[in-house]
Amino acid sequence: MQTISMNINGVSVSGEVEDRTLLVQFLRENLRLTGTHVGCDTSQCGACVVHVDGVSVKSCTILAVQSDGCEVVTIEGLATGSHLHPMQQAFKDNHGLQCGFCTPGMVMSAIDIVNRNGCDVDEATVRKELEGNICRCTGYHNIVKSVQAGAKNMGG
Repeated sequence: MQTISMNINGVSVSGEVEDRTLLVQFLRENLRLTGTHVGCDTSQCGACVVHVDGVSVKSCTILAVQSDGCEVVTIEGLATGSHLHPMQQAFKDNHGLQCGFCTPGMVMSAIDIVNRNGCDVDEATVRKELEGNICRCTGYHNIVKSVQAGAKNMGG
C-alpha cells in the first residue's frame, strides 16, 4: 500500500492505495465521487474521462499512484454552487443527454476540446475529437450541438 496525495476539485486529499489501483477506482471507491463512470474497463467508451493537470484522461487507463501530486477535476468539480459550468448548461439546454451514463465523460472531453481548439470549434472537429467517447443511446447529433453551444458559452 502507498499513500498518495492530490488536489481533487480544489480539495487536497490523500489515501492509501494498492499499486494496481486505477484512478477511477480511487475516485469512486475511496472518495465516493461517483460521477466518473466505469463503462468498459478497456479505455473504449470514455465514460471515465477526468482532467489531470488540465488535460482530459481516461481514468481507467491511469494508476492512482501516477496521479500523486496532480490536480484532478471530475464532473463534480465543474459547477460553482448551483450554477452549472457553461458546457454542462449547454448539454442541458440542447438535449445532449439521454440516459446520462456517458454524459460526464462527454462533458469533460468537450471542455478539453474547447480548451485545445478554441470557442469556434467546428462540427467536423467535434465529431473527430469525440471518437473516443461512446453514447449507446446514439444521441450524437445533440451532443455535437451541445459541445458547440458550450464552446460559445465558454468563450463569452
